Amino acid sequence: MASSTDPTVFVCLSAVERCMSVMQSGTQMVKLKAGSKGLVRLFYLDEHRSCIRWKPSRKSEKAKITIDSLYKVTEGSQSDIFHRHADGTFDPACCFTVYHGNHMESLDLVTSNAEEARTWITGLRYLMAGISDEDSLAKRQRTHNQYPLRKQTFEEIYQLLHKLNVNLPRRKVKQMFQEADTDDQQGTLTYEEFSVFYKMMSLRRDLFLLMMAYSDRKDHLTAEELANFLCNEQKMANVTPEYVAEIIDKFEVSDENKQRGVMGIEGFTSFMRSPTCDIFNPLHHEVNQDMEQPLCNYFIASSHNTYLTGDQLLSHSKTDMYAWVLQSGCRCVEVDCWDGPDGEPMVQHGYTLTSKIPFKSVIETINKYAFINNQYPVILSIENHCSIQQQKKIAQYLREIFGDKLDVGDALSRGSKTLPSPHSLQGKILIKGKRLPAYLSADAEEGEVSDDDSADEIEDDFKLKSSNGNGNHQVESHIRKKLDSLLKESRIGDKEDTDSFSIRALLRATHQGLQKNLRQVQPQGNVKGCTWSRRHSKSRLSCQSVDKEEDSQERSERDAGGQFNRAGRKRKTMKLSRDLSNLVVFTNSVASQECLNEGTPGDVLSFSETRAQSLVNHRAEQFLAFNQKQLSRIYPSAYRIDSSNFNPQFYWNVGCQLVALNYQTEGRMMQLNRSKFMVNGGIGYVLKPPPMCKGSFNPFSDDPLPAYPKKQLILKIISGQQLPKPPDSMLGDRGEIIDPFVEVEIIGLPVDCCKEQTRVVDDNGFNPVWEEALSFTLHMAEVALVRFLVWDHDPIGRDFIGQRTVAFSSLMPGYRHVYLEGLTEASIFVHVSVHDVYGKWSPLVLNPSFTIMHFLGSNKGHQLRGIRGLFNRSSKSSVDTNSGGLRKRSISDHLLRRTASAPAKGRKKTKMALSESVASISEQKNGKGPRAPLIHRPISMPLDRLLQGQLSLCSPDKEQNKEFDQLEE
Repeated sequence: MASSTDPTVFVCLSAVERCMSVMQSGTQMVKLKAGSKGLVRLFYLDEHRSCIRWKPSRKSEKAKITIDSLYKVTEGSQSDIFHRHADGTFDPACCFTVYHGNHMESLDLVTSNAEEARTWITGLRYLMAGISDEDSLAKRQRTHNQYPLRKQTFEEIYQLLHKLNVNLPRRKVKQMFQEADTDDQQGTLTYEEFSVFYKMMSLRRDLFLLMMAYSDRKDHLTAEELANFLCNEQKMANVTPEYVAEIIDKFEVSDENKQRGVMGIEGFTSFMRSPTCDIFNPLHHEVNQDMEQPLCNYFIASSHNTYLTGDQLLSHSKTDMYAWVLQSGCRCVEVDCWDGPDGEPMVQHGYTLTSKIPFKSVIETINKYAFINNQYPVILSIENHCSIQQQKKIAQYLREIFGDKLDVGDALSRGSKTLPSPHSLQGKILIKGKRLPAYLSADAEEGEVSDDDSADEIEDDFKLKSSNGNGNHQVESHIRKKLDSLLKESRIGDKEDTDSFSIRALLRATHQGLQKNLRQVQPQGNVKGCTWSRRHSKSRLSCQSVDKEEDSQERSERDAGGQFNRAGRKRKTMKLSRDLSNLVVFTNSVASQECLNEGTPGDVLSFSETRAQSLVNHRAEQFLAFNQKQLSRIYPSAYRIDSSNFNPQFYWNVGCQLVALNYQTEGRMMQLNRSKFMVNGGIGYVLKPPPMCKGSFNPFSDDPLPAYPKKQLILKIISGQQLPKPPDSMLGDRGEIIDPFVEVEIIGLPVDCCKEQTRVVDDNGFNPVWEEALSFTLHMAEVALVRFLVWDHDPIGRDFIGQRTVAFSSLMPGYRHVYLEGLTEASIFVHVSVHDVYGKWSPLVLNPSFTIMHFLGSNKGHQLRGIRGLFNRSSKSSVDTNSGGLRKRSISDHLLRRTASAPAKGRKKTKMALSESVASISEQKNGKGPRAPLIHRPISMPLDRLLQGQLSLCSPDKEQNKEFDQLEE
C-alpha cells in the first residue's frame, strides 16, 4: 500500500484535482434524448462536488443529478439511447453514459473531443468511489467542508447539535465544550478542537459498559479478554491469538495501545461498527448452499416485464434494465416479443403505449451481462406474439448470439425424471416458452399451441388497440392523470402496509374512472387512432367472485375436456414454429388453466397473482406437492398498472420458485426479495427447506410441522446511532428532533408472522437507548425474514426513517449493528440469541409468558407477544407510551442502562450506580460455568398477582420454578 509521501499518490491526486477543476468550470456537451437530435447544454459540477448541474434548463435549480444517486458511468455509445441514434455520427471516444436513480435512468452525453469525455468519466468515477470508500480523499474533504474552518462559538455548536438530531442538556454541552476548548479558553473551537468535542459527544456508553464488563472494569481490553468476548458473546469459532492481534492492529487507534497489545474504547467502537460485527453473516456473501439439487428445489429470483423502467402503460422500455437486473442477481427475465417493422421482432408491453426496443438488442444485452457476477443458469421467459416468419428470426438470433450457452446436452443425458441442477447448468441459458406437441411429426415446420399463458395477461377491457401509428396524445393524457393518482395512492399505502394493494380498489379506480374520462372524449371509445376495448368489464369485481368464478370454470373445463379457458370461451391458439419450439428443453410453458394436474418435470405453469392466491388459499398442500416436482411462475396482476408488487412471501410459503416482481419499483416487496436471495451470495438461487422439497405439510396450520424443532429468537434492541429525520416528516421543516422507536417484524409462514416494538425515546436521533428485549417463536425459521424498522413517533402518527431486512438464517449471534439500508451511518445496536425449542412446553425455559398465554387461551394463529403485549397492546401493535408498573432490572439491563439523554416516554427511570452495574456483571463473568444467555424478561404485572388462586406453574424441575419465582419477585 502506497504511503502518503509516495510521489505516485500526489500525481494521482493532482490528476483528479485537475478533473475536478475542469468539471466545476463546465463543459459544453450534447445531451441525447429519445426522438430528438440532442440538446447542447453546459454541464458542470457544483462547488460542493455533490451534484451535476446543467443550463439552460426549464427546471431551473431542480436541474441536477446528485453524486449519491449515481449507479455507474460507462464509456462509449453503449446505451439504449445511443442505439436509437445509430447514424454513425458520434465518435465512441467522445460518448459516455451516466446511470442514476432507483430506476437506473440514463444521462447520455457527447463531448467535442475524447479528452473532455475522459476527464468527466475519471472525475465522476472518483466521486462515486468517495461515496462508498470511507478512506477516500473525496469523502474526507466533504466531511471537512461540512464545518467551516473559522472558529465556532458555543451557541453555534449548540445549534449544530440540533441540526444533527441531538438534544443534550445545555449544561452537558457546555461542559464538553469547555473541556475541548484547550487554547487558553478562548470560548471558541477550532476544527481540531471540534473533532475532540465530537468524539466526547459520540462516546458510546453502551459499548463502554460492555467493554468494561469484559475487561474487569478497566478502560481497555487485553488480547485474552477480547478473545473471551469473541468466543462467548459473538459465538465466533477458531479465535486464535494471531487473529486477535490482527484485530487490535487493524482497529486500535492508539499506537501506545497497539504496542501493549490492548484495545481501548475508540478501537473497540471502531471494531464493533465494522462489517465483522454486522448482523449479516459474512459467509453468506458467497455461495454456501448445495447447488446440485433439481431446479424445482430452489427459489429463483425472477423479474416481470423486465424491459420496463416504470409503469405498465406509458413508461419507456430499455435494454439497460436487463443489464441491471442480471447483475443484481436476477436469474429469470421476461421478453415480450411482437412483430416489428422490416421483419425485425420488437420487445414491448402489448396493447399499451410503452415504447419498443429491438429483440436483437435485448438478446445482445442479456448475452453480455448474464454471467458477469455468477455462472448459474439464466431462464429467458419468451412471451411470443409473433408471426411464424418473425418467430424464425427470434430463433435465429437466439442461436447466433447465445451459441453454446443454449447447449444443455450434458444435463439432458442424465435422465428426464427430475430437473437438472443449477450446478450442472452453469453458464447456460434456458429458453422458457411453448413447445410443439409430441404427436406432431418431426418434419412439421409449425403447429398450433395454446395462447393463454401470461403473455396475454391484460384483460380485454384494458387493451389499447391502435388503428394507426399516430395521435395517441389525448388518450395518453387521460391515462397519465389516472396513473398519477394511483402512484400517489401507492406511495401513501407503501408505508409498510402489507395490505395496501387491493385488486378490487385498483380495478374500480382504473376501469370506472378511466372509462368515464374516455367516454367524455368520444362516446364510441375511439380516440385518435386508439380503441379502448370494454368487454367483460365486471369479470373481477371482488376476490370472492373470482374464486367462485374460477371454481365454476374448472368444472366447465373438466366437462368440456379442457377445450375452454377460465372465462368459458373457447381457448385461443396460436401458430408456433418448429425452430423456436426446438430451443425449449427444460422449461416448457404450459397453460395455467390445466391447473395443478401432474405433468412432466419440464412443464412450467404460470399464474397471475389473483389465480395463484386462490390456489394458495384453497389448495395449498396440493400446490406445495406440485412445486416439489415442477416449476411454477407467479406474475403480478394486470391491474397493477403502477408496477406495484405483491408480497412474494405468500407464494414462497407454498414453494413457488419463480415469483416475478417489478424490479423497477423500489419498496417493501423488493426489499424482501433482496434479503431473500442475499442468503446464498446473491446469485439468484436459494435452496428451499427440506420439508418443502419432500413430504407434506400445510403452511397455514397453527402447527405446520409438529415434529420439526422450532426456533426461539430473542432480540435485545439496545440503542440507535445517527438516525436521520424522516424525509417526508410533516414536522421536520420546523426543526423538531425525532422521537424514535424500533419495530421488528417477522415475515414467514402465517403462524410466524408478527410485529413487536420498543417504547419511544424522546428527542434523540443521535444516540437513543431502548434496552428492550423482544421474543419470537418460529415454526419454520428457514423461510422467515426479520425486518427491522425505525419510526419517528409524532402526535399525528408516525414517520418512516429506515429499515433493514435480513433472512433469519443470516442473523449473526451476539452484539451486532443493524445498518439501515440506503443510509450511510444510521444503525441500531442489538443483541441476538437463538435457541432450539423442542416439544409443547419447551418455551417455558426461555419465555415464561408463553405459559400464561397458553392458559389464557391465546389464539395460536398469532405470534405470542409476552404478557405486556397481552394487557397493554392492541392486536395491531400500536406505540406503547404508557406502560404501567416498574420492572426490576436484570443483569443484562444493568449492563446497558438508559442515559439522561434518552428518557423513556411515559415511564419512570430507575437509577443505579455505575460501579454497582459493572460489579454485578463482573461477578457473573468471573463466576463458574459459561456465561448465561440474555433472557427475555417481559415488562408486566407480577405473575403471582395474576395467577394467585387461579393457576399454578407446574414443572418437574424445582430449580427452574425457583428461578421463575426470583424473576418475578
